[in-house]
Amino acid sequence: MLDAGCGTGENALHVASLGLPVLGVDVAETALAIARAKAGDRGIEVEFAAADAFKLERLGRRFDTVLDCGLFHTFDGGERPGYVASLASVTRRDGTLYVLCFSDDGPGTGPHPVSQEELRAAFSPGNGWSIAAIEPDRVQTRYHDDGAPAWFAAIKRI
Repeated sequence: MLDAGCGTGENALHVASLGLPVLGVDVAETALAIARAKAGDRGIEVEFAAADAFKLERLGRRFDTVLDCGLFHTFDGGERPGYVASLASVTRRDGTLYVLCFSDDGPGTGPHPVSQEELRAAFSPGNGWSIAAIEPDRVQTRYHDDGAPAWFAAIKRI
């Protein structure tokens, strides 16, 4: 599994603790150092590497499962096509991408909220993707006591 924008590694560490191979990537070396320290402290075997989300093909690897928990919504509309193409370059055909991003649905949305229509446009069949599901969810933040409105999307690589 690839955890794109893994930050300090909590999601990558959880999946790796289940015995699955995981590569967590982030542009922030400080966050990666924290993730590596957590892995060592917990005795979890997981790989972390610095990577540019717009150049994931440089990893030289492909994945059946990719996780984006809080990265997609950081990019503006002009940046998203490049990021989506980068994700496509490392996701195997029939692989699944899971995206959790801030939603524009309801009060108390997070910064850079995304509409369902924006998700569908970014991950369209013309871009090599098929939306399997988009469900309302919540994303935990430091600023939202009960989480911020989010979309949880399961997206297939076609």
